Amino acid sequence: MKGIVYKSTGSWYHVKAENGETYKCRIRGKFRMHGIKSTNPVAVGDKVKFDLEDTGDETLGVITEIEDRHNYIIRKSVNLSKQIHIIASNIDQAFLLVTLNNPPTFTTFIDRFLVTADAYHIKTILLFNKIDTYNQEELDEIKYLAGLYREIGYECLGISAKTGKNIDKVKAMMLGKTSMISGHSGTGKSTLVNALEPTLDLKTAKISTQHKQGQHTTTFAEMYDLSFDARIIDTPGIKGFGIVDIEKEQLGNYFPEFFALKHKCKFHNCLHLDEPKCAVKDALEEGKIAWSRYKSYQQIIKGEDEQQYRIDEFSEQ
Repeated sequence: MKGIVYKSTGSWYHVKAENGETYKCRIRGKFRMHGIKSTNPVAVGDKVKFDLEDTGDETLGVITEIEDRHNYIIRKSVNLSKQIHIIASNIDQAFLLVTLNNPPTFTTFIDRFLVTADAYHIKTILLFNKIDTYNQEELDEIKYLAGLYREIGYECLGISAKTGKNIDKVKAMMLGKTSMISGHSGTGKSTLVNALEPTLDLKTAKISTQHKQGQHTTTFAEMYDLSFDARIIDTPGIKGFGIVDIEKEQLGNYFPEFFALKHKCKFHNCLHLDEPKCAVKDALEEGKIAWSRYKSYQQIIKGEDEQQYRIDEFSEQ
């Protein structure tokens, strides 16, 4: 039988078959996916082949084959294990939820996500959530940040999953597509899914007032069929985003504003660090490239872990 993985719990996979039925499946032995060594060989969104086994109590499936992926997105753990995890596969677009201070989303995290998504050919839309909770000064910071990323070429939208503001626009973007939703814990991913499809009634949790961090409510990635011809993949909150398998010489290609100037650099293999007559550094000094973006680029190319830079440290004074 053929089907699509809708949920992964680490050892069991919920697969929706072509006949519309959902089966609880496992894998037999080890899967090796084209040299990808990850903590999860099977990911939500994977198209798989499986056999059914009657155990007496229930009918279970055994996944025998994973079909070629159109794309996938992976992250490297920021802890000492540095393990690679496939977040989801066969995605048409990703929504990255950004909040200013409840909890804070740092530009380094945004940039790392965008680089990874671009590298795996996944369009990303930035959703600035909780705009109903901000004062005017905070709204100005959000507008500045959205303007920064729009100028680079990324689509940005201010929303409130709680009040429903601009949720209709998000729905319009999703029609006929499989979308993934990502972001830190507490940015409102599950609340947004509930706003898109209230009948799902996903569990949500309040922000920790002591640490301004979200409580994990989504433990495993899960895909949902929505009533308006769309699918959405809800993912666990991510604390940090480690970049995987991007060569130093290629990294600048995933910063669109850097790539646009690359041909003007003196050296064709310019890394935009210490080289003379670098068009990117010239544009940086002229204020045509944001310092926050260059800081993210430096951190990634030097292999440094994410630093906790506040969004408002890069906003206009």
